[in-house]
Amino acid sequence: TSKPMVLFLGPWSVGKSSMINYLLGLDNTPYQLYTGAEPTTSEFTVIMHGPKLKTIEGIVMAADSARSFSPLEKFGQNFLEKLIGIEVPHKLLERVTFVDTPGIIENRKQQERGYPFNDVCQWFIDRADLIFIVFDPTKLDVGLELEMLFRQLKGRESQIRIILNKADSLATQELMRVYGALFWSLAPLINVTEPPRVYVSSFWPQDYHPDTHRDLFLKEEISLLEDLNQVIENRMENKIAFIRQHAIRVRIHALLVDRYLQTYKDKMTFFSDGELVFRDIVEDPDKFFIFKSILAKTNVSKFDLPNREAYKDFFGINPITSFKLLSQQCSYMGGCFLEKIEKAITRELPDLLGSIGLGKKP
Repeated sequence: TSKPMVLFLGPWSVGKSSMINYLLGLDNTPYQLYTGAEPTTSEFTVIMHGPKLKTIEGIVMAADSARSFSPLEKFGQNFLEKLIGIEVPHKLLERVTFVDTPGIIENRKQQERGYPFNDVCQWFIDRADLIFIVFDPTKLDVGLELEMLFRQLKGRESQIRIILNKADSLATQELMRVYGALFWSLAPLINVTEPPRVYVSSFWPQDYHPDTHRDLFLKEEISLLEDLNQVIENRMENKIAFIRQHAIRVRIHALLVDRYLQTYKDKMTFFSDGELVFRDIVEDPDKFFIFKSILAKTNVSKFDLPNREAYKDFFGINPITSFKLLSQQCSYMGGCFLEKIEKAITRELPDLLGSIGLGKKP
């Protein structure tokens, strides 16, 4: 039942907060997001619908299970002090929630923020329906922090939109050069065949500078709003598609853990040291064809396989002896877990998507 979430990311002072103020008409109201030339937003600000203008503390948001932000408690009290909610009685917010994030400052380590900044970003990225990455003509350099962010966005390319803000501050020729430089900087970070959509405009209430491409900027603004509207309209389809994508990942994970467990059982003898046997398997899964056997036996794409290194960490926390083989997780009445998730992926979720397409109530 949660509304689609739109996430604003990017370097500091590129106009993220100004853009939200502009889209919601918050300028010159007591609740406009603070903006300025220096790094201003140090909080994660969630802008949502409410009957009247009011601010909600992060601790209150995390405690209220109805708001769907309670999982953020796991990032600790330091983070909750940097989380703030603003309720605004605006028509657009009846259908969407905006999240403004602290700007990325290349020379500041995330440890200095006092909470795991990248992990918090990942939490919001995983739940966002649309991700606006905002740049301005003066901040096109890509450093380590921004590189890290793009790594976190892998697999979400279809939801990313790049915004070149403050475009009316440049003459035509300069704007073309900056547009080219932006693509040049981002090309190594977004490895997809179809580049993300780039919007070029100045998203704030002031009039565009004279002698700039007013018509172009206005058209870009309109298509950005149409894009936003499309996400709102396709909310149910996007959610079902996301659940299906997640189910595929769960299925692959289950198959891999099952394969690790089966290999462990095959290698164990009466005289074996279980810990040494399993360490050998985890250190070099390719020696035991763990990942290859998954590809050989099941309809799994090699591009969907997770990182081998991740399983060292995973089994470091979850001992192999705590798992049961998938073949043992079947019952006469309930069927098998694996069959159920296969059925959901191949039949039930696509049928649900189809029923929405036909205008039926799912």
